[in-house]
Amino acid sequence: MAGGTTNLLVVEDDPFQRETICAYLVSQGFVVEAVGDGAACRAAVAAAMPDAALLDVGLPGGEDGFALARWLRGQSAQLGIIMLTAAGDLVDRVVGLESGADDYITKPFEPRELLARIRAVMRRAGAEGAAQAAKPEVLGPGKTRIGGAVLDLKRGLLVTAEGREDTLTEGEFTLLKLFVEHPNRALHRDWLLERTSGDEEPEAFDRAIDLRIMRLRRKVERNPTRPMAIRTVRGVGYLFDPEAV
Repeated sequence: MAGGTTNLLVVEDDPFQRETICAYLVSQGFVVEAVGDGAACRAAVAAAMPDAALLDVGLPGGEDGFALARWLRGQSAQLGIIMLTAAGDLVDRVVGLESGADDYITKPFEPRELLARIRAVMRRAGAEGAAQAAKPEVLGPGKTRIGGAVLDLKRGLLVTAEGREDTLTEGEFTLLKLFVEHPNRALHRDWLLERTSGDEEPEAFDRAIDLRIMRLRRKVERNPTRPMAIRTVRGVGYLFDPEAV
């Protein structure tokens, strides 16, 4: 991002959609490069790393958007990656996020929604870049501070601000571990639910993850009614702030 200009790479095999997306983004002040397959994407990145990439899931040439997302994430931890998919299936969304994408948008979409998603991803990427030094506080081997508590990863328990040891359920431990592994990053509610399913708390409904977060906030937040360590990101999910105490 030079001089405040955001450089975008659009990887879309359909010429009409590619041109439509590019024309709109250029009109919004972005510098846009558009390609139609994985090989062209790799060549474009080799020439200049963009600030963000929009990847169509279905691409010709044997390399789909998920594979490109994994490769791009390996090239840069700060690159914003948004998946463009014609499917609204949860599996596709989860696979995209696990491949390293920051967000997804389902076709057909409103141009203004795409613009909002891009701006949100760029804001998060900028916040992560500024907070690279702000890793979770390590209090000895396998221990990480979360709010007012300390998570002992080796023993699978939480030490509260009062010094009390609180044994975690499998689902609670997995959820906290995911937050510790992805600090300062908005994690999608569906992705968190998918990654923590299969534990001893079978809650098969949409708000299950919200209930788990509520229980964890009672354990780690100094003031659960005003959570600081595990924050809600409206329309997305939750974010762990390792600096909040």
